[in-house]
Amino acid sequence: MKTFVPKVDEIDRRWYLVDVDGQVLGRAAARIARILRGKEKPIFTPHMDTGDFVIVVNAAKVKVTGTKEEDKTYFHYTGYPGGARFDTLRRMRQRKPEQIIRHAVKGMLPKNRLGRSLFKKLKVYAGPDHPHAAQKPEPLDITPVKRSWS
Repeated sequence: MKTFVPKVDEIDRRWYLVDVDGQVLGRAAARIARILRGKEKPIFTPHMDTGDFVIVVNAAKVKVTGTKEEDKTYFHYTGYPGGARFDTLRRMRQRKPEQIIRHAVKGMLPKNRLGRSLFKKLKVYAGPDHPHAAQKPEPLDITPVKRSWS
């Protein structure tokens, strides 16, 4: 039996709208990365882009657990000697709240050409408004499922 490999024109690309207001950062980022990668689809192929587009709104209202608001740091290097810059999560939320989601999702994608192309399909906005109404995005609920093991 031959392995099924989907052709590029056979892949159905959809647009999803994810509201992360009150969601935990890591859990939301993991689910978004799975959708970008296409792992939710039966035609998933590891070496191909079979994923969908994701629009994330309310990125400024994402939650973190524990003391990460003060303890978690983001590193940026300007390119100049002595140009190492460190920001806490709280300061990043004030200055560039979209970058929090982007950073978390990017770390969960492959570190190669495929990962860079998948990352371009992520659109993040700090507030509830976005300019992608023409794509007719479907709302997607990413709240974790409560399971009771008995």
